[in-house]
Amino acid sequence: MKLKGIHHVSAITANAAKNYEFYTHVLGMRLVKKTVNQDAHSMYHLFYADEVGNPGTDLTFFEIPNAGNTYSGNQSISTTSLRVANDSALQYWKERFEQFDVEHEAIQERFGRQTLAFQDPEGQRLMLVSDEHNNGVESGTPWDRSPVPQNQGIRGLGPIRLTVAELNPTQTVLTDFLGFEKSGHYQGNDGDIHVFSTGAGGTGAEVHVEEQAGQSQERPGRGSVHHVAFRVEDEHELAEWEKRMKQARIPNSGLVDRFYFKSLYFREPNGILFELATDGPGFATDENVDHLGESLALPPFLEHKREQIEASLNPLKT
Repeated sequence: MKLKGIHHVSAITANAAKNYEFYTHVLGMRLVKKTVNQDAHSMYHLFYADEVGNPGTDLTFFEIPNAGNTYSGNQSISTTSLRVANDSALQYWKERFEQFDVEHEAIQERFGRQTLAFQDPEGQRLMLVSDEHNNGVESGTPWDRSPVPQNQGIRGLGPIRLTVAELNPTQTVLTDFLGFEKSGHYQGNDGDIHVFSTGAGGTGAEVHVEEQAGQSQERPGRGSVHHVAFRVEDEHELAEWEKRMKQARIPNSGLVDRFYFKSLYFREPNGILFELATDGPGFATDENVDHLGESLALPPFLEHKREQIEASLNPLKT
């Protein structure tokens, strides 16, 4: 019942085409699945990852064309980190960001690691983190057909930062229920950031929690994060987590079949949406691994609606 690390992060974009351009052409990630939100079929759901979409490498986006701006604040997933191989890769990315006019900060140390904070064109708060001295959850493998050299490429998801009004309720869920261990803290711009780790630990298995009592609650929109998912070994273990939630009287979604993985959703006390997701079966279930993300993929339970779904979407050439 030990969570294995970060599984994926899902965020919001207002423009799928521009989002695809940035994450594949600038960041060099691979689009491993072009599908739709299973709860709103007129909405694209795009998955960017490593070469095959290994668990722990997926950054996904729901397209909501009318989404307004994000007003940052509490009760939010306020930063998504992306792993790179070493410190020297950060210098490559700093120069690349300058070449493509990507808004970014200076390279700086956080929790003993070199990092480079930046934003996508919609204000998505992102950070590259170096695996130079990392021990823990293994990274993925950057796609060898990326415009970014493979040795500099993004290798997966790093620590996820939460910003909350009260630390203790979130800490209690992380440690007493989900089994994270508190592994330290460091100084952020506005106070301490508390670090929690799970599984083998390291950059692919950490949640960083920032307490900001004076902030208002975030108003999400384009450039905000919808939820974070944590890795569960398989469906049997996920069912055990569902039983544990019932025993603890934690409201939850029940088991949900996302076809590429099975899921279970709940909100921690500060209102942030958490998901537990199985490692398999994976994104090559319905597409050849050499052609992932090239066409609209629909799970079998939506295939009979393909004509209707395609008519509701703006064409997205990938």
